[in-house]
Amino acid sequence: MEQGVSSIWAFLHLILVFSYFHYVTPNAEGDALNALKSSLADPNGVLQSWDPTLVNPCTWFHVTCNSENSVTRVDLGNANLTGQLVTQLGQLPNLQYLELYSNNISGTVPYELGNLKNLVSLDLYLNNLSGPIPDTLGKLQKLRFLRLNNNTLSGEIPNSLTAITTLQVLDLSTNHLHGIVPTYGSFSMFTPISFKGNQNLTMPAVTPTSPILTPKSQSVGNRATGAIAGGVAAGAALLFAAPAIALAWWRRRKPQEHFFDVPAEEDPEVHLGQLKRFSLRELQVATDNFSHKNILGRGGFGKVYKGRLADGSLVAVKRLKEERTQGGELQFQTEVEMISMAVHRNLLRLRGFCMTPTERLLVYPYMANGSVASCLRERSETHPPLDWDIRKRIALGAARGLAYLHDHCDPKIIHRDVKAANILLDEVYEAVVGDFGLAKLMDYKDTHVTTAVRGTIGHIAPEYLSTGKSSEKTDVFGYGVMLLELITGQRAFDLARLANDDDVMLLDWVKGLLKEKKLETLVDGDLQGNYIDAEVEQLIQVALLCTQSSPMERPKMSEVVRMLEGDGLAERWEEWQKEEMFRQEANLTHPNNGEWVVDSTSNLRPDELSGPR
Repeated sequence: MEQGVSSIWAFLHLILVFSYFHYVTPNAEGDALNALKSSLADPNGVLQSWDPTLVNPCTWFHVTCNSENSVTRVDLGNANLTGQLVTQLGQLPNLQYLELYSNNISGTVPYELGNLKNLVSLDLYLNNLSGPIPDTLGKLQKLRFLRLNNNTLSGEIPNSLTAITTLQVLDLSTNHLHGIVPTYGSFSMFTPISFKGNQNLTMPAVTPTSPILTPKSQSVGNRATGAIAGGVAAGAALLFAAPAIALAWWRRRKPQEHFFDVPAEEDPEVHLGQLKRFSLRELQVATDNFSHKNILGRGGFGKVYKGRLADGSLVAVKRLKEERTQGGELQFQTEVEMISMAVHRNLLRLRGFCMTPTERLLVYPYMANGSVASCLRERSETHPPLDWDIRKRIALGAARGLAYLHDHCDPKIIHRDVKAANILLDEVYEAVVGDFGLAKLMDYKDTHVTTAVRGTIGHIAPEYLSTGKSSEKTDVFGYGVMLLELITGQRAFDLARLANDDDVMLLDWVKGLLKEKKLETLVDGDLQGNYIDAEVEQLIQVALLCTQSSPMERPKMSEVVRMLEGDGLAERWEEWQKEEMFRQEANLTHPNNGEWVVDSTSNLRPDELSGPR
């Protein structure tokens, strides 16, 4: 009996020991990510939450997991990281998105990335990576986005990459690659722009029928042999081209996947890329059937509701207001997916969507501190005003987000309604640009290029208001007005009332106050003088450069970012002042009313010219 009891206790002890070691053994995926963290220098503390003592990495910032607590996404783009990638990255079996763009990472691209069989997007562009492109990447048969541009990669393009039939976006430009670009498989659909900036990389001949010059003394036999060889070569070229032609034909004829309505009683875990498709019932429950008490905001696009999902997470549900048209589902799908691919720390990430015969809804993370507009003008007495350091950080964060939309999205995304109400603030008051891409999304039913004005009066660039033509410089103008809102705490319309003259050129009034050093007239009284005069002047200078009447004279958002970071503002401002002197002299003889004049439109409500956006 005692021997039996001892055996039982020994067995139980063994189970306890096994359970203990099973519990404390680190998660393999956590180990892989910690190896990456150890290999990188992180001056901004982006990886601070990556705690090696935690078994599950799904609680870390910049890491996304699926319902089985397996890592599906790593977002570390534009994080000022240096160091090298590690081979352990190949131990993330369910990883779909690896975003490490726009850092200063060096070393080679690990061959082990070829083990990531579920990878959809590999973005390593704008780093300092060297060495060859691993041929193992050809094993990634779900890969749709491969961006390795703006590195120092060398060697030939692996032929194995042409076997990735799912590839939609490829950018290998601005490297040190050499050899001939493959012309078969998936590569047949990509233009030379994908490979530009590689001095020793050769594009193949466009046509196989180019005449070959031969010496006149060449014998008939040689010519005949050449003709036969040419025929064989042409036949071989046709043979190799046939699969590419067939693939292109199949893609064109392949019926596109359409959305279907998910019944409430069924599992709503249907995904489009990294997006979750929510059921309508799920969002009705989350928002208390779209209760008025849960409305966070409203505009030309519709209303936004606060919601709480079944897992307890807070979301903002944007209920689009639009007419349904036949055949719009496919375009809606395309635009929603395009919006979801814009991933940046200063952009509001689209979390999911819902589409039924009567509803179209977008689901975003809930922003704890609302918008810049609400913090400036709608805060309660219990909430302190935005201090000057936070306002400076908001200005830089919003500029970085817009610069990403303009320079790093393919195709570029023009916001068309940049204003304080669309700059959101997370729990630490980091600026997050929201509502981007909605203007294009809401125009999906148009079969022509729209000229309808989308935006808010007071924030609309003059050329857009008069012609309906928008560009990235339209966003730059709106950003400049937003900066004035950030400095003054006032709406764009209310700034006109400060000027006390219905016919005043508002920007000239701001220039005058800046020149006369009357900053107290402009700066938000809520700051109670707690700001640095020189920094206020610099921010006003940036705002004035951004709101010039001519779009060609406005800086790009990437230039705005550099100016806010302390590079080039003084030179740009001095150059502009010289040009202003010439303009003023010219205006004495030829008056020009092209500046931003506060006119009769100022008594319109801000959303009266706001179409769906």
